[in-house]
Amino acid sequence: MQLVVARIGRAHGIKGEVTVEVRTDEPELRLGPGAVLATDPASVGPLTIETGRVHSGRLLLRFEGVRDRTGAEALRNTLLIAEVDPEELPEDPDEYYDHQLMDLDVVTKDGTEVGRITEISHLPSQDLFIVERPDGGEVMIPFVEEIVTEIDLEEQRAVIDPPPGLIDDRAEIASARDAEGESAPEGESAPEDKA
Repeated sequence: MQLVVARIGRAHGIKGEVTVEVRTDEPELRLGPGAVLATDPASVGPLTIETGRVHSGRLLLRFEGVRDRTGAEALRNTLLIAEVDPEELPEDPDEYYDHQLMDLDVVTKDGTEVGRITEISHLPSQDLFIVERPDGGEVMIPFVEEIVTEIDLEEQRAVIDPPPGLIDDRAEIASARDAEGESAPEGESAPEDKA
């Protein structure tokens, strides 16, 4: 199975190094010297990593045969793709490869069906599950421990404990009612909504 492990950024310096946007939790394994990676577009590769180093918090790579800034700049926006055994699992039991999470059924703790994971979006601050609802709509679920409480690969499901308003509009309804002036007279407290 092929997995995108990085995207090449701009050239760094004049000796053929490039910055890379890492898209793997195991860069030392996937992006080490000697690694041979397929590319998208395919016409650019395969590329063999000659050297790698971290500079100012960014990973810099140099590929065999790329010796100058012009050659490095020609690689910009190329995706680097590693061949991974589909049975291989990350070292940390709380980490997952994207292909393991795709198509999982998403349910709440009480078993209510939310939908199916159709995409995983990797943002700088966190990852998001893009979940297709049974009605065709989409909902974005932050992949954080407080919300995604369980991943069960055998049962092919992700269990979530969403805060109000994440997958429904309860929070919006409450704020809309308050805005319409349904407040209690002074000195009395408003009755609580038990719904």
